[in-house]
Amino acid sequence: MSSSFHGKRKTENGKPSVPEGLVAIIGRANVGKSTLFNRLTRTSQALVADFPGVTRDRLYGQVDWEDFSFLLVDTGGLVGGEEELGELVRRQAEAAVAEADVLLLVMDGKEGPQAGDGEVIDYLRRTGKPFLLVVNKIDHPGREERLPEFYRFGVTPLLPVSAVHGLGLDALLAALVEKLPQPEEAAEPPLPGIRVAILGRPNVGKSSLVNRFLGQERLLVSPRPGTTRDVVDTPLTWQDQDYVLVDTAGLRRPSQVAAGLERQMVLKAIKALSRAEVALLLLDAQEGLTQQDLRIAGLIQDQGKGCLILVNKWDLVKPDPQQAQKVLERVASGLEVIAYVPVLPVSVKTGYNTHKVFPLLHDIYQQSRRRVATRELNLLLKEITDRVPPSRYRDRPVKFLYLTQAEIQPPTFIAFVNQPAGVKDSYRRYLVKQLRERLNLPHAPVRLYLKGRKRRG
Repeated sequence: MSSSFHGKRKTENGKPSVPEGLVAIIGRANVGKSTLFNRLTRTSQALVADFPGVTRDRLYGQVDWEDFSFLLVDTGGLVGGEEELGELVRRQAEAAVAEADVLLLVMDGKEGPQAGDGEVIDYLRRTGKPFLLVVNKIDHPGREERLPEFYRFGVTPLLPVSAVHGLGLDALLAALVEKLPQPEEAAEPPLPGIRVAILGRPNVGKSSLVNRFLGQERLLVSPRPGTTRDVVDTPLTWQDQDYVLVDTAGLRRPSQVAAGLERQMVLKAIKALSRAEVALLLLDAQEGLTQQDLRIAGLIQDQGKGCLILVNKWDLVKPDPQQAQKVLERVASGLEVIAYVPVLPVSVKTGYNTHKVFPLLHDIYQQSRRRVATRELNLLLKEITDRVPPSRYRDRPVKFLYLTQAEIQPPTFIAFVNQPAGVKDSYRRYLVKQLRERLNLPHAPVRLYLKGRKRRG
């Protein structure tokens, strides 16, 4: 087995890489699919626990490795007794096959092959979809002895990994990218300007918003959800600043994403977000904040995009001040994790507050590109930590030694500290809050990483 996974995010001109292709993880419950998902996407997005059936929805994450980037989907496990196993295998495999370019079939190297695993392999072969057999939980030599049991399926290469320890993942990714579709060549250079991805559930008014800005019916608008089936780039200029508005198809819940066209709509919407500098998330004032709105907000946050939230159809609630206040309070309380994102009530139909959108977008964009000198950062770090020192850890003081800015879009800071494990989450939030206030970054998705001091020699 190869050593631990050291995936790297490649960027071009400082911009995040754009995903090409969709990979789905399938397999029985409790074989480590969510752990593998978290390891490859370098997140803790998927819920992980040591009992079957934890994942009941589909999670999307981006994987960047060498010069490749793709979207990864974590699916629920194949659970149930032998009598119902055949039906569950068929339903789960068909759902994953329908939306994926490549499949990762994960099996448990600790338990060995199970009844019904051969049926999954046979089904995948009949579909003609490319797939890889991943044997998880191979984390010590004793378990490698069970690998020959999996050769009975006749699948090569056999890929032993340990998702918990990150072992064997470079070999897995090398085999995976060979099966991914080749990136599409750009037909023409991208339009100049600040790219703004307009996201939201179906029928919240995304195309109508673009038409409002343009003053014409440039995009197809219909009260029926799902009218926009592609990503449409629309250039415009506001106060001598060029923008490119990217209108996308509405993002439904992953469980409602069907095969074919619907899957392409979702993939293109996520790609549009990857290419954008700022995101506009539209909500429906009558429906309020929904779980799918939170999912979309999570995608925006994961990709580190500046964001403006518009609560549309405000003309339907504005006559009732108490109801209007309750709507805004519910939205704000539900978005505490991204409380830095400004929320603006608008009415695309009447034009209410739409004149405030571009000043806010421009401000968010400028904040996301802000770079601060290292000397200024370290003077500020000393002042912040002197005012409220961190708690002691293991009877030793926690000392912040140095602060530097690594990236922009989003502003990303690295703090060197003698005991990173001793910095509590509450103190990290305090530091981020102070950086926002003191550096005038109220609406930027600020990221702060802690790094231990290297020992001399």
